[in-house]
Amino acid sequence: MSNRTDARGRRPGGPDTRGDILRAARESFASNGFSGTSMRGVARGAGVDAALVHHYFDSKDALFVEAMALPVDPRQVAATVLDGPREEIGVRIVTVFLGVWESPDGQQRMKAFLRSVVSSDQVAQLMRDGISRLILAPVSEVIGGNDARLRVSLVASQLIGMALTRYLLELEPLASAPVQTLIDRIAPVLQQYLTD
Repeated sequence: MSNRTDARGRRPGGPDTRGDILRAARESFASNGFSGTSMRGVARGAGVDAALVHHYFDSKDALFVEAMALPVDPRQVAATVLDGPREEIGVRIVTVFLGVWESPDGQQRMKAFLRSVVSSDQVAQLMRDGISRLILAPVSEVIGGNDARLRVSLVASQLIGMALTRYLLELEPLASAPVQTLIDRIAPVLQQYLTD
């Protein structure tokens, strides 16, 4: 006995349907951003009926949050950045940041993340809250001082600007510069923000 999804050529749920939906969602968010991605489009990409996407994820926001799970835990990032001599924190920050971006899976997820943040106020607020709580607050606490949050935010602005220019705009020569060159050039700037 066939059902409607079979008649339309869509497959019913299977052993890795949820994984297929998440992969299709990651691809769509990376290519189209948050506003350009639809639940129906993700369903098409995964080869399933849209109702099945709604079965696993009750909203596009919920799908985004799970699909865009960062390749590293932000709490581990903060711990890595803070583990070591204070005078080397700039090097650790940019090394960890570029390490995430330079991995193929990390780059796809981070591109989707940036595109979605700039196209949706709701996603921007969600990410802002998460980043503030999981990374900016602990680093600011260790850095100390009245303007610690401002200095850590300046670091974030440098990293986000570099990511937009290198990975989204692909502006040369930054786009093809060796990672070690970027670390050597950016780390002292970040260090100055954090230790002055």
